[in-house]
Amino acid sequence: LLVVAVRTVCRRRLNINPVIKRSMASCSPYGSWKSPVSSALVAQSGIRLSEVRVDRSGKHRDRVYWSELRPAEGGRIVVCSKDHGDSQPTEWTPEGFNARTRVHEYGGGAMFVHSGVVFFSNFSDQRLYRQTSPQAAPEALTPAESGWRFADGEFCEELNIITAVREDHSAEAKEAVNTVVAIHPDTQEQFVLASGCDFYASPRVSPDGKRICWTQWNHPNMPWDSTEIWSADLQADGRGIVEGTAHKVCGGDDISVMHPRWSPTGELYYISDITDWWNLYHVTPSGDHVAIAAQEKEIGGPHWQFGTTPYDFDAGKGLIVTSYGKRIGYYDPESGRYHDNVETGFKTHDGAVLGGSGFVYCIAASPTQFPCVIRVDYANSEVDIVKKSKDAPVDTGYFSIPEEITFPTTGGDEAHAYFYPPKNKDFSAPEGTLPPLLVRAHGGPTGACSSALSLNIQYFTSRGVGLLDVNYRGSTGYGTKYRNKLRQNWGIHDVDDCCHGALYLAEQGRVDRNRLAIDGGSAGGYTTLAALAFKDVFHAGVSHYGVGDLEALAKDTHKFESRYMDTMVGPYPETMSTYKERSPINNVEKLSCPVALFQGGEDKIVPPNQAEMMYEAVKNKGLPSAFVLFPDEQHGFRKAENIMKALDGEFYFLGRVFGFEPADEGGEIEIVNM
Repeated sequence: LLVVAVRTVCRRRLNINPVIKRSMASCSPYGSWKSPVSSALVAQSGIRLSEVRVDRSGKHRDRVYWSELRPAEGGRIVVCSKDHGDSQPTEWTPEGFNARTRVHEYGGGAMFVHSGVVFFSNFSDQRLYRQTSPQAAPEALTPAESGWRFADGEFCEELNIITAVREDHSAEAKEAVNTVVAIHPDTQEQFVLASGCDFYASPRVSPDGKRICWTQWNHPNMPWDSTEIWSADLQADGRGIVEGTAHKVCGGDDISVMHPRWSPTGELYYISDITDWWNLYHVTPSGDHVAIAAQEKEIGGPHWQFGTTPYDFDAGKGLIVTSYGKRIGYYDPESGRYHDNVETGFKTHDGAVLGGSGFVYCIAASPTQFPCVIRVDYANSEVDIVKKSKDAPVDTGYFSIPEEITFPTTGGDEAHAYFYPPKNKDFSAPEGTLPPLLVRAHGGPTGACSSALSLNIQYFTSRGVGLLDVNYRGSTGYGTKYRNKLRQNWGIHDVDDCCHGALYLAEQGRVDRNRLAIDGGSAGGYTTLAALAFKDVFHAGVSHYGVGDLEALAKDTHKFESRYMDTMVGPYPETMSTYKERSPINNVEKLSCPVALFQGGEDKIVPPNQAEMMYEAVKNKGLPSAFVLFPDEQHGFRKAENIMKALDGEFYFLGRVFGFEPADEGGEIEIVNM
């Protein structure tokens, strides 16, 4: 009897006996499962880690810095640091400050460090500040009310200057003016180093202070289309470029180059997609451009924000640390060997920088682990967790592990996605029933979803709703040809792939064909609305700050994306008819299912009037519809209470449409015509 009892306990603990597992789970319809993954937990887990930095001055090399976006503090971004061996991080950014820049509106690259000093752009006034210690008050380095914004800064010790991208909104011009500038931190003087192009990024000074490189591009290109890397000699005081020395290094028509950097020995490296994949290249002293560990994987991603670091140099060992395919690897230039067998226990790795003693710092995540700042000894794969974005009190038995799938789509092509089946250790569904499916279209549209743990996704799957996260044609990470398939085809290929992904799972008998929904934010919101207007696959849709009117977007958006549609749809106004044809707002008569819209009132990228127009059109047609406006939100929801309301409201909406009763109360939103 004792032996039998022990075996029974072990089986229950390990869940290896399916009979016991079924008997422990309650039987309840899909969508009505009680889950510990609450909207409050999702909002709390929304602490976003970014901009991992180290001090390249040689001081504090075993200290790592990073930025935290905190929804519970109204979306404020706080710079933190931690010395190796310390038990707790140190906060730098005092209350009343927000380390966030608005260059390109999407920002990024708001902070950098040098010699123990943190430099950052402050959101409310967009001035650049210097902070000498965590206890010190930030000191402004740029004038007030100048209309200037700054990003992608770096300190050059040789010249005692800061180089940065400056975006000038002071003039009453149609568009802001972008330049590369040098800022003297003591006199606060500014000097323009590069100008004349529409956009700039990655201004970097060589270790000896004699040369500078940068990336530049012009309308109608986005940074993943046609860009160029330039280099020039700097004047001895760093206040200008030596006349006649500026020259193009690489890039051009239909070639995307980015992230130029100087090695510790002063040789130039950069990323290019000239061979169909974003790979790393080295400009040798003889002028040759040599691929570093060339492979059919990508290093880096689309330049939506400043401040990413896909590779770095280990000056002590002479090695180059990379993040091809979001895995940590390293290249030995002396032997020519590439090592990609650094096992960290995580699936994805972003923002790799080298600290002291050969350690890599980056942001890592996996399907069961939230994003963390980690410290990796890449020689032996030893990992220390520096900062977790969230310690969730949730058993992994509530987590759905994604299946990476490839499925056929239109034109004989294939598309890719992550499928998350419903998962909750406490519940099972009645036999013979299939779960609803929520198809998710990522934003961008030039972007990608990943397998990193997302409580937003687990919120749905732990309640009994399957989720398909689609990397439709046009997504990044699958090479340039796949990325470029969306050119002139936005609203077509992305919609087709979302539809075919849903039907693929339904045909396999994994989801309920009669309960298919789609949602998305920003560009994904447009894909959602277009799928509902132009296809008859989905039975409900939810748009978060999504585009309903392509023509309005082409006429009324910020500089960075003002010509994006030229590539995705066609030149405007020359192809105005195409814009009208593909705009859901002009095709509401084709809508035949319920729609919910969630929108920020201060959104400069997708103006709120688009959501209002779409809502009124759907409502006037007599379809069930909902519209929730968050007056003080911008493009994407940052405040915890708004994240919660949007998530609970979406699930409530799907429950009303699909006929299941959510286990939680409090998510009610007004739905008209229902």
